[in-house]
Amino acid sequence: MRVVREIPHPQVKITIFHWNNRYLLKLEAGAFEQTYKISEFDITSEEDVIALLDDTFMVQALARFNEMAESLTDAVKRNG
Repeated sequence: MRVVREIPHPQVKITIFHWNNRYLLKLEAGAFEQTYKISEFDITSEEDVIALLDDTFMVQALARFNEMAESLTDAVKRNG
């Protein structure tokens, strides 16, 4: 697996990898991570992967991190 690029962001760590004819777009926030697998045949360049990180995508990804944290907190409360 090759690291293509790390993209600075104030709230999450964003890393783009290339592996097995795919780009992996990995977002990390604290104990949580989201990984998106994109076939290299569905895009024309690494820049196309970066273009996916528009404002709408990032707002949705950050909301998803909050949902993940809430789900974990709820599960711990139910089972702890």
